[in-house]
Amino acid sequence: QVQLVESGGGLVQAGGSLRLSCAASSNVFRLIIMGWYRQAPGNERELVATINSRGRTNYADSVKGRFTVSMDNTKNTVDLQMDSLKPEDSAVYYCYATNGISVEATNFWGKGTRVTVAS
Repeated sequence: QVQLVESGGGLVQAGGSLRLSCAASSNVFRLIIMGWYRQAPGNERELVATINSRGRTNYADSVKGRFTVSMDNTKNTVDLQMDSLKPEDSAVYYCYATNGISVEATNFWGKGTRVTVAS
């Protein structure tokens, strides 16, 4: 099966930037949607941004105008450029991918990368 590996997390000051990357371990299956979710301690995992194979994006209201998601369909990778970071952006960020939108589709999750924004 596909495995997702995230990188790019770390500590940054408020107002700074980070770029998260996620790479799929296999290109056997076409991943039609990839993106990022995040989860802070005590909170539910929430959507940050997704992008489909045709370039259509979806962002959480809290990150619109600050985060940009991009996808390379040929390599099954997805990046998240995070600018103007705020302390409330601190969370573990999880890469997400799916190979379909039907009930038979398989969802894939990375192990997560931590982002900490210092005030």
